[in-house]
Amino acid sequence: MSWQGWVSVVAVLVALVAVWIAVQNRRRLSGLLHRASQHPDVPPAPGVQRQQVAFVANPAKPGAAELRERAVRACASRYLPEPLWYETTPDDPGVGQARQAVADGAEVVVAVGGDGTVRAVAEGLIGTPAAMALLPQGTGNLLARNLDLPLGDLEAQLRIALEGLDRTIDVGWLTVLRDGRGTPVAGFDPGGDGAMSPKDVDPSNRHLFLVIGGIGFDAAMVADADEHLKARVGWMAYFFAGARHLHARRMRLEARLDASTWHQLRLRSLLIGNCGRLPGGITLLPDAVLDDGWLDVGAIDTRGGLLGWTQLFGEVVVQRFGVRAELPASIGHIDHARAKVVRVRTREPQQVQVDGDIVGAAFELEARVEPRALTVRVS
Repeated sequence: MSWQGWVSVVAVLVALVAVWIAVQNRRRLSGLLHRASQHPDVPPAPGVQRQQVAFVANPAKPGAAELRERAVRACASRYLPEPLWYETTPDDPGVGQARQAVADGAEVVVAVGGDGTVRAVAEGLIGTPAAMALLPQGTGNLLARNLDLPLGDLEAQLRIALEGLDRTIDVGWLTVLRDGRGTPVAGFDPGGDGAMSPKDVDPSNRHLFLVIGGIGFDAAMVADADEHLKARVGWMAYFFAGARHLHARRMRLEARLDASTWHQLRLRSLLIGNCGRLPGGITLLPDAVLDDGWLDVGAIDTRGGLLGWTQLFGEVVVQRFGVRAELPASIGHIDHARAKVVRVRTREPQQVQVDGDIVGAAFELEARVEPRALTVRVS
């Protein structure tokens, strides 16, 4: 055989070997793809725990169905189990759903909705090992702002919910001791000053708050905010509602911080906060820290009509930058204090709010802090 023949034979053999290798590689790749299609979540991404995530969503918020699809895709792309999904109802705004999620094995429960949904989910998670994450969909999104979560960026919010760090924060509990009719709640002795045990309190009179509770002007403003206007212009609707109460009478009340004596005050609002940032860059309680074990108190008062409100607004603006105005003849000011327990009683029933939700009118209330009671997901 000539050398040209030998070259041809070798070429054919090389070609046959190449074809055989290609066939084997294709079979191996086909097998891998088949196994992946049967078990798409088997190979976990490096360093990512296969935690069970649950979403508790307010179905009244727009785009809930699309958000569910994106949540499922976000979990699948991280090799996490398919998320559990629960919807709130008018009778249960999220407390029962959050507890059910934990009972079903959820390690992270994502609150999808406004501040009311966030409060309800948080209440359901108190005392459990599960962390709460947020997909804020409301008007104020108060806790999300104070946690520096990226508002308006759903992908970033999902990333934090599924991959973020856990942080424990305080929660506040506000208990109505005498309602708007002056009727004492069960277990409360209006003639005594002893602290109430949570187990003695009717749950309908005990309200969790994560940001700020208040009595007076702030609550009246929240109560009068038009829902349709809120849907159109967002948190600015509260300012329009507040304008109707600028010339209302100042409250006469008594307040006691921890075991101190009772102090008689005339105020527009008394705020009790766990943290202090509000929409529009407003910081009402600049010293408030989410995990310091204290409640921060802001006593707001104005006199002199619009001039007093203007001076108050200026003081609130500058305190955001760490500046405290010391004006001895101030006609609009906010005084700050802190305590672990705050008691308030008034001469006339006043509206009360927690995190922007009205809980009704009351003559007397108590607020106390529960340190590091809730785990939240942060960036």
